[in-house]
Amino acid sequence: MEYLVYRAGVLLAAVVLDRVFGDPQWFPHPVRLIGRLITAGEALRRLPVAQRFAGILLATGVIAVTGGTVWGLVNLAYACGLWWGLVLETLLVYLAVAPRSLASEALVVERYLRQNNLPEARARLALIVGRDTARLDEKEVRRAVVETVSENTVDGVLCPLFYAALFGALGVWVYKAVSTLDSMVGYKNERYRHFGWAGARLDDIAAFLPARLALFLIPPAAFLAGLSAGTSWRVGWRDRLAHTSPNAGHGEALFAGALRVRLGGPATYDGVVVPKPCLGKEFFPPGPDAVRKAVSLLWAVTWLFTIVAGLLLVLLDYILF
Repeated sequence: MEYLVYRAGVLLAAVVLDRVFGDPQWFPHPVRLIGRLITAGEALRRLPVAQRFAGILLATGVIAVTGGTVWGLVNLAYACGLWWGLVLETLLVYLAVAPRSLASEALVVERYLRQNNLPEARARLALIVGRDTARLDEKEVRRAVVETVSENTVDGVLCPLFYAALFGALGVWVYKAVSTLDSMVGYKNERYRHFGWAGARLDDIAAFLPARLALFLIPPAAFLAGLSAGTSWRVGWRDRLAHTSPNAGHGEALFAGALRVRLGGPATYDGVVVPKPCLGKEFFPPGPDAVRKAVSLLWAVTWLFTIVAGLLLVLLDYILF
């Protein structure tokens, strides 16, 4: 793209589209297509080579196909005219960021909790988390919702926006390919421990900078949302590395401080209890208002990054061009 100011416009337009329309359910979402590609690529596990090498082949192929397809489509659109290119980039970035979908699913679970419909709340929660939900009580359901909102604010919103700001549609969809690889094969079980190694490590690398950027973004966003910016920074800085993941703890710890709630603790996956550290251990577990506040913070982070990144792109455009 010749002018960075156009990328700022693409970023803002994509977030506005998501805020107004959310994920279009009628449209074949590109993430599903990437998922099908990964599923087909799992045949590489049967090759007479080391599982880790087979996983590297899978990751390389998925990223190459995804990136190559987006690169070709975007360049074809720009060859047809500037506005065709801008429209396609906007739509591709719009499809990659999903704060409204995350917010809506979280609020649906909270609504069922307020209606004392715990079974339905568990069922809806199971759609957005990987842990077992069938035996969770109300407090555990609410904790799981806040944790997934906090983690996905970084992984599912901040990371895509970060790469869209840097590299446009190509950057955001290469990141989404890496993220989808991690979510599908990046497990530490017998089946994927070695085969999914490349996808998991690439996801750690891709999320490294955005997760640390969150340290400087979530506290001011908390202030804008009427939450505790100072506590967010204090707890976030103290607890960010307590998590087993090198990146997931940043978002969760910052949210724990902003909401003044305790997150983390044991969770069950496929019948196995997995111990997790407590983040914000001096606080109580999330209460009835925690999900609503977490969603408010999610939107504050989304808009703050979009505006700041857009202004920086406009400034760079002015300096460079």
